[in-house]
Amino acid sequence: MGINELLLLASVVVIYGSVLLFYRLFGRSGLYAFNVIATIAANIEVLILVNAFGMEMTLGNVIFASTFLITDILSENEGKAAAKKGVYIGIATSLLFIIISQSWLLYAPSANDFASPAIREVFSNTPRMMLSGVSVYVVVQLFDVWFYHRWWDFTARRFGDARRFLWLRNNGSTLVSQFFNAALFNLAAFLGTYGGGTMVSIIISTFLIYFFTTLLDTPFVYVARKIHDAAKAE
Repeated sequence: MGINELLLLASVVVIYGSVLLFYRLFGRSGLYAFNVIATIAANIEVLILVNAFGMEMTLGNVIFASTFLITDILSENEGKAAAKKGVYIGIATSLLFIIISQSWLLYAPSANDFASPAIREVFSNTPRMMLSGVSVYVVVQLFDVWFYHRWWDFTARRFGDARRFLWLRNNGSTLVSQFFNAALFNLAAFLGTYGGGTMVSIIISTFLIYFFTTLLDTPFVYVARKIHDAAKAE
């Protein structure tokens, strides 16, 4: 196993663990704050292309997957309205960051400036990435919230217990949402940038990463529910 694989596995633990830490320390507001960080970071990180687990993939998959973890925690513990608010915060964050980052490119740099060429190289490509991200984010995240609660209604009616089958509504909603996300975002962001073979590889690898990160986030959702229950009991 190479350095890229080890870094990706470590990032799952660190990022998902940080979501729980923010929730434990700051409650619902902590999740909203982390969602802002994840939304901005994912849309920059996705510009980096790496090889890992025998596949060519973009970075940003794990940090973006954490936004679905956040949405599911909000749905489970805080309700549908809170989950939708988290999505709207992510949308507003992306749009504002596009405006701010593009304004940097309008300035004439000083003769002593050393950062502008690198900044321009990165952020001249950001608008398409982030506009694609915002468009797809709206669709898949709102779908995830809706589908999560559809699963919840089904299992509650079928088994008469609203707390059972958390793993089913978590994975059942997010896996479908992540399939749409992998296909729609990569087509919108990279069609015409990479060749057909690379595009297919990126879409497949993205979904495979999302598949495993979704399965791995389930214990974190259970821990988040325990954190919520403990806070209510205090």
